[in-house]
Amino acid sequence: MRVLFAAPETAWGGILARFQAALPEVEFVATGFNPTSLAGFEVVIPTMSQLDAALIEGADRLQLIQQMGAGLEGVDLAAAERAGVAVANVPTAGSGNADSVAELAMYLMLALLRRAPEHAQTLAAGLMGQPTGQSLFGKRVGLVGFGAIGQALSQRLAPFGVRQCAIKRSADAALAGAFGLDWLGGRDDLPRLLAESDIVVLALPDAADSHGLINAERLAQMQPGSFLVNVGRGGLIERDALFAALQSGHLAGAGLDVFWQEPPDTNDPIFHCNLVATPHVGGLTDRSVTGILNASVDNIRRLMRSEALHDRRV
Repeated sequence: MRVLFAAPETAWGGILARFQAALPEVEFVATGFNPTSLAGFEVVIPTMSQLDAALIEGADRLQLIQQMGAGLEGVDLAAAERAGVAVANVPTAGSGNADSVAELAMYLMLALLRRAPEHAQTLAAGLMGQPTGQSLFGKRVGLVGFGAIGQALSQRLAPFGVRQCAIKRSADAALAGAFGLDWLGGRDDLPRLLAESDIVVLALPDAADSHGLINAERLAQMQPGSFLVNVGRGGLIERDALFAALQSGHLAGAGLDVFWQEPPDTNDPIFHCNLVATPHVGGLTDRSVTGILNASVDNIRRLMRSEALHDRRV
C-alpha cells in the first residue's frame, strides 16, 4: 500500500516518521502541500492541502482520504462520494485536539490583554514595570461555536472569573446551565454576542454558512476596544475588514492561529497592528499529535484489513 502525505516531510514536528514507524509495511510519500496528482496511491492524508474534484477524479487506486485532524473543508466530499472514495477524519473531542486548541486560545487572550507584543521591546529598553495590561477577571467572553473546542475553552475560562455567553446552531438552555454560561443562543444571536462581549473567540469550522462570517458589518457590532480571537479557520474572517477595524482602533487587538491564506504574507501590513499570531499550531501538542496519529494509523490498518472505518464522513 502507498500513502501520500500531502505536506513537507518535516511538517508537524516530523509526524511522518512516526507514521512510517507505526506502519513499516506501508510506503509513505511526502509531496509537499497541494499535490498535482493522486495517481498511484491508495490513501491520501491531505493535512492542509486542497483536494478538488479534478485531483480526486484523476486518482486510479484511491480508497481512502484520511484527514490528520478534524478539518475537511479542503476536500471535495461530493467528488469523493462520486468516485467511491471513503473520507474519514479525527474528531477534536477524543484526540486531545480540542483541549490543545482551547489552551492556545487562553494563551492568545492573555497575551492580548497583557500586551505581550510590547514586552520584548520594553525589556530591551530597560523599562521595567510597564506596560500596564488588563485582567481577564470580570471580562465577558463570547464563544462563537460551542462544540468540543468551545466547551473545552469554557471549562478553562471558568476559574478565571469571567462571564461567558455562546452561540451554536440552535439555542440550548440546558447546556448553558451545565457550563455556567449567561446564555447559549442560536445563530441569530450573533449580533447580541458581539455587542455584549469584551473578547470574542471563533471556534467553528469554515463552512458554506460560516465563511466570511466576521465581516465589516459584524466587526462594527463588536464593542469598541474589544478583542477578537480566531482558533477556528482563517476563512471565517474577512481580512480587509479586520485590518480596517484594527487600524481604526475599533478593535483593540486580535489573536490569530489561522489566516485567510496559509502561510500568510509576512509583509502584510496587518502584522504591524496589535496582533498576536501563531502559525496554525492550536492542535499541535504532544498529546494531540499522538491522539491524531493513533487514530489515523488505526484507520489505515482497518482499510488494509477491509474493516469498517472509524469516523467516516463519506
